[in-house]
Amino acid sequence: MCTPGFNPPASLTAMSDPRTAAHDADTHDLIRVQGARQNNLKDISVEIPKRRLSVFTGVSGSGKSSLVFGTIAAESRRLIDETYSTFIQGFMPSLPRPEVDAMEGLTTAILVDQERLGANPRSTLGTVTDGHAMLRQLFSRLGTPHIGGPTAFSFNIPTTKVGGVSVTESGKKNVIKQEIYLGGMCPACEGRGVVSDLDLGAIVDESKSLNEGAILVPGYKADGWMVKGFSETGLLDGDKPIEDYTETERHDFLYKEKGKIKALGMNMTYQGLIPKLRESIFSKDPEQLQPHIKAFVERAAVFAPCPTCDGTRLNASARSSKIRGLDIGEVCAMQVTDLAEWLRGIEDPGVAPLIGSLLHLCDSMTEIGLGYLSLDRPSGTLSGGEAQRTKMVRHLGSALTDVTYVFDEPTVGLHPHDIQRMNKLLLDLRDKGNTVLVVEHKPETIAIADHVVDLGPGAGSEGGTICYEGSYEGLAAADTLTGRHLGHRASLKETVRTPKGHLEIRGARSHNLRDVDVDIPLGVLTVVTGVAGSGKSSLIHGSLGSASGAAGADVEFVDQSAIKGSRRSNPATYTGLLEPIRKAFAKANDVKPALFSANSEGACPTCKGNGMIYTELGFMETVASPCEDCGGKRFQPLVLEYRLAGLNIAEVLDLSVATAHAFFSEGESKVPAAAKILERMSDVGLGYLKLGQPLNTLSGGERQRIKLAMHLGEKGGTYVLDEPTTGLHLADVDNLLALLDQLVDAGKSVIVIEHHQAVMAHADWIIDLGPGAGHDGGLVVFEGTPAELVAKKSTLTGEHLAAYVGS
Repeated sequence: MCTPGFNPPASLTAMSDPRTAAHDADTHDLIRVQGARQNNLKDISVEIPKRRLSVFTGVSGSGKSSLVFGTIAAESRRLIDETYSTFIQGFMPSLPRPEVDAMEGLTTAILVDQERLGANPRSTLGTVTDGHAMLRQLFSRLGTPHIGGPTAFSFNIPTTKVGGVSVTESGKKNVIKQEIYLGGMCPACEGRGVVSDLDLGAIVDESKSLNEGAILVPGYKADGWMVKGFSETGLLDGDKPIEDYTETERHDFLYKEKGKIKALGMNMTYQGLIPKLRESIFSKDPEQLQPHIKAFVERAAVFAPCPTCDGTRLNASARSSKIRGLDIGEVCAMQVTDLAEWLRGIEDPGVAPLIGSLLHLCDSMTEIGLGYLSLDRPSGTLSGGEAQRTKMVRHLGSALTDVTYVFDEPTVGLHPHDIQRMNKLLLDLRDKGNTVLVVEHKPETIAIADHVVDLGPGAGSEGGTICYEGSYEGLAAADTLTGRHLGHRASLKETVRTPKGHLEIRGARSHNLRDVDVDIPLGVLTVVTGVAGSGKSSLIHGSLGSASGAAGADVEFVDQSAIKGSRRSNPATYTGLLEPIRKAFAKANDVKPALFSANSEGACPTCKGNGMIYTELGFMETVASPCEDCGGKRFQPLVLEYRLAGLNIAEVLDLSVATAHAFFSEGESKVPAAAKILERMSDVGLGYLKLGQPLNTLSGGERQRIKLAMHLGEKGGTYVLDEPTTGLHLADVDNLLALLDQLVDAGKSVIVIEHHQAVMAHADWIIDLGPGAGHDGGLVVFEGTPAELVAKKSTLTGEHLAAYVGS
């Protein structure tokens, strides 16, 4: 309280009534980045408004992720880690400071990316979102009969019996009464829901004898030593068809356990075919096997729902306890929208807070467009877009404000109808007082931005600069690649191709499909579309492999799944490009090709050719740091002295695809085999990728396009592409359409699962599924040309496509 006659200074008056006065704290309303040089960024400076929605655009490889993820989000996380004590930081990964001069106004950054959720066999949507944990609590309280606490309903915990005798140091014995600890795990499948078996028909042709080639396993030739180990042991008749074997002979051939026998005049170890194969082939990771052996494993290994628990993962005890007539397995198998209705029918005040939390989860998932999923869905089967939206669920309704949310293409996998809902969620996050940063290509999302930052003008070394900053309206009028393409619309084809036959799918019932019959035309560009969860992937991936006709066996699925490989894998090794490059270096320097492989003789001895030193910290995240001896170049110094047209092997691997294509196309460095592979990679829009960039840093769209590049040039066949526009700038979509035409004109049949209206408009034939998602979908609601779909406007897709082409 002020004394009489005292006149307080203006600053004190302002502080006394914060509602009316401007406070110094309110002036920090910008995130300032000065001199960013991370990856391909060229010393750029940018100011991003806080508590607004900012969208970052530009072609693939222009530097969007380097600015948003590699600079802003990375520095925010590093600074937060520095608030911990030095002792605790010693147990945390050491994060390098981004290459930037100065940054101001950073807030806590939460990344919501497209990295797929862990594919642990026991990880489900329910375990990831904590929905299953809450249901276990619910059943332990209300389930009848009552069987125990929450662990009794967990498929991760087995029922355990403990008992016996303990002996103290002094020799005193204590009898421990037998205790039973209840768990919900099915003992047959150990909580996985599926059991594996071997298809004997894919392993042995029983109509043949051993000497005629009855064993169908790669490497088991009729006249080879592997087969002689069976036919010349005296246990079996090598000239007798397998189907004529006695019960004893059949057991000895297929199932006899490893043991010593006397044969061929000596003592030898004999083992039946099935246990031998389980040890030598089926116990290994299929992705580490040679392609022909991996193909055999996929034919012979059969996965089926566990007959003991019917795929629920739960034991009989857990399934015996019910609420409103349903056990926890049946509840988890319900579609989320149906689960919400079931929960609303429970009116027990003792569990009201638990029901409220479960309903909030279900409603959030429905609001975000995941209402068609069920809680028992394995998390590893979720697409990148579904995984990103699942991560969003935990942030909806959060009490946190003044947080920076960073999204990586949140519209991936969304139908135009669903994009409107996603836009509302982004705006809701902003309106709570958060800063929302979005890397995006879709015009519908760019249009809702308060602030747009356009990077470019090109990709890789041709990008890394800011082409435009400002409003969406300003971008639409700007002379940048993005600005020029915002209003661009693909037009409907005047004429469509005539099919050269059909792939028949009859009675498709996988997942939510409702006994669907459909003919997929061959020799044309077919687009399969529909809202998220309508059954597109179930129809194509689940049914096409078993389609009737010879063409059904000639289907190649080119999807966005991770490319398996070690930390050493990169585009050069994956595509086979490194082989001709190594030979060219060897010929030019008159040395062995093996010297130019970081996985062979040329590897740096310190890091073994990794380029990085990895320090395992047990349960903490692994720390990676560049090798000090080779500076991350992966090769020993002697190898780097050998050159081809002035460049050493490390410098060549640091080239972009486009630059390398020019390098290997002419002059003394001309290598036609390498140039051909590089041309295909440029054709699919990967000209900006570095040859030596680790494969695990590629996005889903980039992975799909690198797989597609490997198939270009092959004759015939049917190709299935899963959302190939993922990660593509508006300007690159036209290039993709030209590439799809090129594939069809080369005699291939192309089937594209896609939501992008430009691809729909360019199709020869459209198959639209719906009308809704989950059990509201699963039907073919339209088959025909894009022009017919636009004219009828009978489906959600038809309405959006008509609006897109201006009809």
